[in-house]
Amino acid sequence: MYAIIKTGGKQYKVAEGEVIYVEKLDAEAGDAVTFDEVLAVVADGDVKVGKPVVAGAKVTGKVEAQGKEKKILVFKYKAKSNYRRRQGHRQPYTKVVIEKIEA
Repeated sequence: MYAIIKTGGKQYKVAEGEVIYVEKLDAEAGDAVTFDEVLAVVADGDVKVGKPVVAGAKVTGKVEAQGKEKKILVFKYKAKSNYRRRQGHRQPYTKVVIEKIEA
């Protein structure tokens, strides 16, 4: 059984027991989170697709950790004008363990 959920402007295919990294959620480690925007649920060949979400479906998970991705460098450069800007960025994320899919 798996589901397709939407969170943080992205879509994720999740199954029970899976670990996913999503855009930062406002929750502490150990908190339970519920994803209500379930776009599709597949169970034993039975496919339920929402318009746009599946009615009554939800996915629950547990926040395992908050963290930051590896640093990426943003470098702006213009030729022949001595213009150079270097900036680093670390995107925050939330590590979530999927516990239950209800459809």
